[in-house]
Amino acid sequence: MNQNAPTTPMRSSVLASVLPTGQRPSRLQRQGRYTPESMCHPGKMLPAIAATVIDTFTRPGDLVVDPTCGIGTTLVEAIHRGRDAAGVEYEPDFVHLTLGNLRHSYAHGATGRAQVACGDARNIATIYRALHGQAALVLTSPPYGSRTHGHIRTGRDNGGGKIIKHHNRYSIDRGNLAHQPLPGLLDGFGQILTGSAALLRPGGVIAVTVRPIRV
Repeated sequence: MNQNAPTTPMRSSVLASVLPTGQRPSRLQRQGRYTPESMCHPGKMLPAIAATVIDTFTRPGDLVVDPTCGIGTTLVEAIHRGRDAAGVEYEPDFVHLTLGNLRHSYAHGATGRAQVACGDARNIATIYRALHGQAALVLTSPPYGSRTHGHIRTGRDNGGGKIIKHHNRYSIDRGNLAHQPLPGLLDGFGQILTGSAALLRPGGVIAVTVRPIRV
C-alpha cells in the first residue's frame, strides 16, 4: 500500500479501488525520464501514479490538466502516452524545471502537446479559459508545505543521529499556499479544484493524490 495512492472516482465496478503504483523506488521511476536538477523539488508526484491514473481515465488525444504541476510529472507522463497536457505552477523556478522535463521528453519520443503557465492556480479557469470543457482528466496534488514533503535522513540512516530534512522548502514567497496553515491550504485548494472543474468535459474526472499530514 503506497501512502501516495490516489483517491479517484470509479467509473465502473471493474476498476480496482487500490492502484498498485509504488512497486519500484521513486528514483528508478524517474531515472532517465526526468532531468537531474528537477529532483530538488520537495513534493514530486510519483510517475507511476500519474501514469496509472492517466491510463485508467483517458485515451490518446485527450487533454490532461494539472493545476499545481511542480516539475511537470503529470504533463510528462501524459505526453509520453500521446495525450495533450496543460499545467499551472506558481514558482518560476519550478516552471523552468517543468520546461526542462518537457524538452527532455520530446527528445525521447513524447508525442503529446504540452503547455505550462506560471501563475496562481486559484485562477486556472481564467488562465486557461480557452480550454473550458475540454479536459478528460484533472490530476494534481496539494502543495502541502515543509511538514509533509522533503527528503529525510533518520537515525537509521546516519548512525543514530537526529532527523535531517532537506529539499523540503517550496519557496520564500509567502503567497505560496504551501506556507498557509491547514485551513488556508484547504480553502485555497478548494478554489483550485473549483476552477479546474470548469475545464472538464462532460464525464471528466478529477483525481487528487494525497499524503497523511502529520504534525
